Amino acid sequence: MAREDRFPVWEAALLAGVAATFAAGLVGVYVSMPHSDYSFLKLPRDLQELQVLTDHLEVYTCDYTVQVLVGYCFVYIFMQTFMIPGTIFMSLLAGALFGQLGGLVLVVFAATAGASSCYFLSKLVGKPLVFSLWPDKVRFFQKQVANRREKLLNYMLFLRVTPALPNTFINLASPIVDVPYHIFLLATAIGLIPAAYVTVRAGIALSDLRSLNDLYDPQLIALLFLIGVVSVMPTLLSKNETQDKASDMAASTN
Repeated sequence: MAREDRFPVWEAALLAGVAATFAAGLVGVYVSMPHSDYSFLKLPRDLQELQVLTDHLEVYTCDYTVQVLVGYCFVYIFMQTFMIPGTIFMSLLAGALFGQLGGLVLVVFAATAGASSCYFLSKLVGKPLVFSLWPDKVRFFQKQVANRREKLLNYMLFLRVTPALPNTFINLASPIVDVPYHIFLLATAIGLIPAAYVTVRAGIALSDLRSLNDLYDPQLIALLFLIGVVSVMPTLLSKNETQDKASDMAASTN
């Protein structure tokens, strides 16, 4: 059986160890917080639960800003690392608690750190999972990365800005298809800014938000794709130039 189809025991043990480390860290953050009624602390699953959490945390954040920041980053990175749904609610929460600029910086930092954590974990143990979940998509991604090696940063920026590929897939598959970490890091930190800006801004007016569908209207999606096309344009131009040079060389030899 091919290597990518197996999931050795040692890899499962490593995953369990990483999860246990994160769990211990979360417990440590919880224990270090000043005594209060923490019954409201849970990952929100909808906008109503997020509003309840925000109402409780607003006053608490003013008194214990550092503890809230540390706890927020730890939870966000944990969710990103283990592909737990709901980070969009965390982004909205950042806007509600820390405003536009502070929330944006916090979300980009936490999302980039979480994506990096997922990248390295996948590099160690993710190959069986990636090939079992997305065999065709991984091969397509691998081919695209190989063809765009010279302008890989532009291509990765395009993927981050637009919804062409899910962020979870990009985080897991990038080390498998040999995307260098420095390219992955830059594309993530820069490419996530537009979407983070939208969600953080929506979080500031959380009470007016009725549905997550309100975040991304057709005009906004079109704008994100436009930004993505601009980011990948150098790759397309470079490819055309290479093809023109090859055609000229072929013509000169005939």
